[in-house]
Amino acid sequence: MTRALPLAALGLLAAGAAADPPKRAEPKYETRKEHDPDGIGKFYLGREIAQVMGYGGASWLDRPERVQEEEPAKLLKALDVKPGMVIADVGAGSGYHALRLAPLVGDKGKVIASDIQPQMLELIEARAKKRKVANVETVNGTTKDPKLPAGGVDLILMVDVYHEFEYPFEMTEKMVEALKPGGRLVFVEFKKEDDRVPIKLVHKMTERQVLKEMEVFPELEHTKTVPLAWQHVIVFTKKDPKK
Repeated sequence: MTRALPLAALGLLAAGAAADPPKRAEPKYETRKEHDPDGIGKFYLGREIAQVMGYGGASWLDRPERVQEEEPAKLLKALDVKPGMVIADVGAGSGYHALRLAPLVGDKGKVIASDIQPQMLELIEARAKKRKVANVETVNGTTKDPKLPAGGVDLILMVDVYHEFEYPFEMTEKMVEALKPGGRLVFVEFKKEDDRVPIKLVHKMTERQVLKEMEVFPELEHTKTVPLAWQHVIVFTKKDPKK
Protein backbone atom coordinates (compact mmCIF):
# COMPACT_ATOMS: atom_id res chain seq x y z
CA MET A 1 0.00 0.00 0.00
CA THR A 2 1.32 3.46 -0.96
CA ARG A 3 1.29 6.11 1.73
CA ALA A 4 0.49 9.72 0.94
CA LEU A 5 3.40 12.06 1.59
CA PRO A 6 2.93 14.88 4.10
CA LEU A 7 2.53 18.35 2.59
CA ALA A 8 5.90 19.41 4.02
CA ALA A 9 7.62 16.53 2.24
CA LEU A 10 5.88 17.40 -1.02
CA GLY A 11 7.15 20.95 -0.62
CA LEU A 12 10.71 19.71 -0.21
CA LEU A 13 10.39 17.58 -3.32
CA ALA A 14 9.14 20.54 -5.31
CA ALA A 15 11.98 22.69 -4.05
CA GLY A 16 14.50 20.00 -4.99
CA ALA A 17 13.08 19.74 -8.49
CA ALA A 18 13.32 23.50 -8.93
CA ALA A 19 16.98 23.40 -7.90
CA ASP A 20 17.91 20.80 -10.51
CA PRO A 21 20.37 22.11 -13.12
CA PRO A 22 18.81 23.07 -16.45
CA LYS A 23 18.63 20.36 -19.07
CA ARG A 24 20.75 21.37 -22.03
CA ALA A 25 20.53 20.36 -25.66
CA GLU A 26 23.31 18.10 -26.91
CA PRO A 27 26.21 19.98 -28.53
CA LYS A 28 25.62 20.29 -32.27
CA TYR A 29 28.99 19.41 -33.78
CA GLU A 30 29.54 18.38 -37.38
CA THR A 31 32.58 17.53 -39.47
CA ARG A 32 33.05 18.70 -43.06
CA LYS A 33 35.68 17.60 -45.57
CA GLU A 34 35.71 20.98 -47.26
CA HIS A 35 36.71 23.70 -44.83
CA ASP A 36 38.99 26.66 -44.19
CA PRO A 37 42.67 25.57 -44.13
CA ASP A 38 43.08 27.47 -40.85
CA GLY A 39 40.22 25.55 -39.25
CA ILE A 40 39.99 21.96 -37.98
CA GLY A 41 37.02 20.93 -40.13
CA LYS A 42 34.76 20.71 -37.08
CA PHE A 43 31.77 23.04 -36.88
CA TYR A 44 29.65 24.20 -33.95
CA LEU A 45 26.30 25.88 -34.63
CA GLY A 46 27.47 26.81 -38.11
CA ARG A 47 30.91 28.12 -37.07
CA GLU A 48 34.15 26.39 -37.94
CA ILE A 49 36.52 25.92 -35.01
CA ALA A 50 39.97 27.41 -35.59
CA GLN A 51 43.30 25.70 -35.16
CA VAL A 52 45.02 26.39 -31.84
CA MET A 53 47.93 28.79 -32.00
CA GLY A 54 50.88 26.81 -30.68
CA TYR A 55 53.61 27.76 -28.24
CA GLY A 56 55.77 28.80 -31.19
CA GLY A 57 53.50 31.79 -31.70
CA ALA A 58 53.95 33.15 -28.17
CA SER A 59 56.00 36.10 -29.43
CA TRP A 60 52.99 37.30 -31.43
CA LEU A 61 51.02 37.55 -28.20
CA ASP A 62 53.61 39.99 -26.84
CA ARG A 63 54.03 42.12 -29.96
CA PRO A 64 54.34 45.87 -29.21
CA GLU A 65 51.57 46.65 -31.72
CA ARG A 66 49.08 44.84 -29.50
CA VAL A 67 48.70 47.96 -27.36
CA GLN A 68 47.17 49.85 -30.30
CA GLU A 69 45.41 46.93 -31.98
CA GLU A 70 43.76 45.43 -28.92
CA GLU A 71 43.70 48.29 -26.38
CA PRO A 72 44.46 46.21 -23.23
CA ALA A 73 44.09 49.27 -20.96
CA LYS A 74 40.55 49.85 -22.26
CA LEU A 75 39.79 46.15 -21.79
CA LEU A 76 40.92 46.23 -18.15
CA LYS A 77 38.72 49.26 -17.53
CA ALA A 78 35.72 47.45 -19.05
CA LEU A 79 36.31 44.48 -16.73
CA ASP A 80 35.88 46.64 -13.62
CA VAL A 81 38.27 44.54 -11.55
CA LYS A 82 38.09 44.89 -7.76
CA PRO A 83 40.71 43.96 -5.12
CA GLY A 84 40.14 40.48 -3.70
CA MET A 85 38.52 39.04 -6.82
CA VAL A 86 39.32 35.59 -8.18
CA ILE A 87 39.82 35.88 -11.93
CA ALA A 88 40.46 33.04 -14.37
CA ASP A 89 42.32 33.80 -17.60
CA VAL A 90 41.32 30.82 -19.73
CA GLY A 91 43.63 30.23 -22.66
CA ALA A 92 46.12 32.44 -20.88
CA GLY A 93 48.89 31.94 -23.44
CA SER A 94 52.01 33.88 -22.51
CA GLY A 95 50.32 35.55 -19.54
CA TYR A 96 49.88 38.89 -21.29
CA HIS A 97 46.62 39.62 -19.49
CA ALA A 98 47.07 37.45 -16.38
CA LEU A 99 50.11 39.45 -15.30
CA ARG A 100 48.26 42.73 -15.88
CA LEU A 101 45.32 41.53 -13.79
CA ALA A 102 47.44 40.37 -10.85
CA PRO A 103 48.15 43.80 -9.31
CA LEU A 104 44.49 44.81 -9.74
CA VAL A 105 43.14 41.94 -7.62
CA GLY A 106 45.86 42.53 -5.02
CA ASP A 107 47.28 40.27 -2.32
CA LYS A 108 43.84 39.06 -1.25
CA GLY A 109 42.83 38.18 -4.79
CA LYS A 110 44.08 35.60 -7.27
CA VAL A 111 44.49 35.12 -11.00
CA ILE A 112 44.17 31.57 -12.31
CA ALA A 113 46.02 31.20 -15.61
CA SER A 114 44.57 28.15 -17.38
CA ASP A 115 45.99 26.76 -20.62
CA ILE A 116 46.23 23.40 -22.37
CA GLN A 117 49.88 23.93 -23.37
CA PRO A 118 52.40 23.24 -20.57
CA GLN A 119 55.00 25.36 -22.35
CA MET A 120 52.76 28.41 -22.07
CA LEU A 121 52.27 27.78 -18.37
CA GLU A 122 56.03 27.47 -17.85
CA LEU A 123 56.46 30.81 -19.60
CA ILE A 124 53.89 32.44 -17.29
CA GLU A 125 55.54 30.97 -14.21
CA ALA A 126 58.95 32.24 -15.27
CA ARG A 127 57.61 35.73 -15.94
CA ALA A 128 55.68 35.83 -12.66
CA LYS A 129 58.81 34.79 -10.76
CA LYS A 130 60.93 37.40 -12.51
CA ARG A 131 58.40 40.13 -11.70
CA LYS A 132 57.88 38.81 -8.15
CA VAL A 133 54.17 38.25 -8.75
CA ALA A 134 52.86 35.82 -6.14
CA ASN A 135 49.11 35.78 -6.83
CA VAL A 136 49.08 34.06 -10.24
CA GLU A 137 48.31 30.32 -10.18
CA THR A 138 48.84 28.23 -13.31
CA VAL A 139 46.51 25.35 -14.18
CA ASN A 140 46.93 22.80 -16.96
CA GLY A 141 43.44 22.46 -18.39
CA THR A 142 42.14 20.07 -21.05
CA THR A 143 40.19 20.58 -24.26
CA LYS A 144 36.97 19.92 -22.32
CA ASP A 145 37.72 21.38 -18.89
CA PRO A 146 39.73 24.46 -17.83
CA LYS A 147 40.03 22.93 -14.33
CA LEU A 148 38.58 25.82 -12.35
CA PRO A 149 37.13 25.59 -8.81
CA ALA A 150 33.37 25.05 -8.85
CA GLY A 151 31.52 28.18 -7.77
CA GLY A 152 34.79 29.88 -6.90
CA VAL A 153 35.45 32.42 -9.66
CA ASP A 154 34.27 36.02 -9.94
CA LEU A 155 35.30 36.61 -13.54
CA ILE A 156 36.43 34.38 -16.41
CA LEU A 157 38.29 36.09 -19.22
CA MET A 158 38.94 34.61 -22.66
CA VAL A 159 40.97 36.78 -25.01
CA ASP A 160 41.19 35.67 -28.65
CA VAL A 161 40.75 32.05 -27.58
CA TYR A 162 37.14 30.82 -27.43
CA HIS A 163 37.01 30.36 -31.22
CA GLU A 164 39.83 27.80 -30.85
CA PHE A 165 38.06 25.59 -28.29
CA GLU A 166 37.75 22.10 -29.75
CA TYR A 167 34.77 21.49 -27.42
CA PRO A 168 33.15 24.90 -26.87
CA PHE A 169 29.96 23.48 -25.35
CA GLU A 170 31.76 21.37 -22.75
CA MET A 171 34.21 24.16 -21.93
CA THR A 172 31.42 26.68 -21.43
CA GLU A 173 29.49 24.26 -19.25
CA LYS A 174 32.52 23.91 -16.96
CA MET A 175 33.09 27.66 -16.88
CA VAL A 176 29.47 28.35 -15.95
CA GLU A 177 29.85 25.86 -13.09
CA ALA A 178 32.99 27.67 -11.93
CA LEU A 179 31.35 31.09 -11.76
CA LYS A 180 29.91 32.43 -8.55
CA PRO A 181 26.33 33.82 -8.77
CA GLY A 182 26.77 37.27 -10.27
CA GLY A 183 30.12 36.24 -11.76
CA ARG A 184 30.98 37.25 -15.31
CA LEU A 185 32.02 35.32 -18.40
CA VAL A 186 33.88 37.59 -20.83
CA PHE A 187 34.58 36.91 -24.50
CA VAL A 188 37.12 39.09 -26.29
CA GLU A 189 36.98 38.23 -29.98
CA PHE A 190 38.19 39.86 -33.18
CA LYS A 191 35.26 41.46 -35.01
CA LYS A 192 34.16 39.31 -37.91
CA GLU A 193 31.67 42.05 -38.78
CA ASP A 194 34.58 44.33 -39.71
CA ASP A 195 36.47 43.41 -42.90
CA ARG A 196 39.17 45.93 -41.97
CA VAL A 197 40.36 43.77 -39.06
CA PRO A 198 43.35 41.91 -40.62
CA ILE A 199 42.84 38.56 -38.88
CA LYS A 200 42.12 35.18 -40.49
CA LEU A 201 38.38 34.54 -40.79
CA VAL A 202 38.18 31.47 -38.53
CA HIS A 203 39.96 33.47 -35.81
CA LYS A 204 37.19 36.10 -35.83
CA MET A 205 33.64 35.95 -34.41
CA THR A 206 30.56 38.10 -34.74
CA GLU A 207 28.74 39.25 -31.63
CA ARG A 208 25.64 37.50 -32.98
CA GLN A 209 27.46 34.16 -33.14
CA VAL A 210 28.70 34.46 -29.55
CA LEU A 211 25.17 35.24 -28.38
CA LYS A 212 23.85 32.27 -30.37
CA GLU A 213 26.30 29.88 -28.75
CA MET A 214 25.41 31.10 -25.27
CA GLU A 215 21.65 30.65 -25.76
CA VAL A 216 21.89 27.07 -24.47
CA PHE A 217 23.05 28.39 -21.09
CA PRO A 218 20.00 30.04 -19.51
CA GLU A 219 22.01 30.88 -16.38
CA LEU A 220 23.87 33.49 -18.42
CA GLU A 221 22.56 36.94 -19.23
CA HIS A 222 24.21 39.15 -21.83
CA THR A 223 24.88 42.35 -19.91
CA LYS A 224 27.02 44.46 -22.23
CA THR A 225 29.29 44.61 -25.27
CA VAL A 226 32.21 47.02 -25.31
CA PRO A 227 33.92 47.82 -28.65
CA LEU A 228 37.70 47.92 -28.92
CA ALA A 229 39.78 48.82 -31.96
CA TRP A 230 39.85 45.33 -33.48
CA GLN A 231 37.74 43.35 -31.01
CA HIS A 232 34.54 43.36 -29.05
CA VAL A 233 34.28 42.57 -25.34
CA ILE A 234 31.10 40.53 -24.88
CA VAL A 235 30.09 40.16 -21.23
CA PHE A 236 27.66 37.66 -19.72
CA THR A 237 26.63 37.56 -16.06
CA LYS A 238 25.63 34.39 -14.23
CA LYS A 239 22.17 34.88 -12.74
CA ASP A 240 21.71 34.55 -9.00
CA PRO A 241 19.07 31.82 -8.45
CA LYS A 242 18.08 33.51 -5.18
CA LYS A 243 16.99 36.68 -6.95
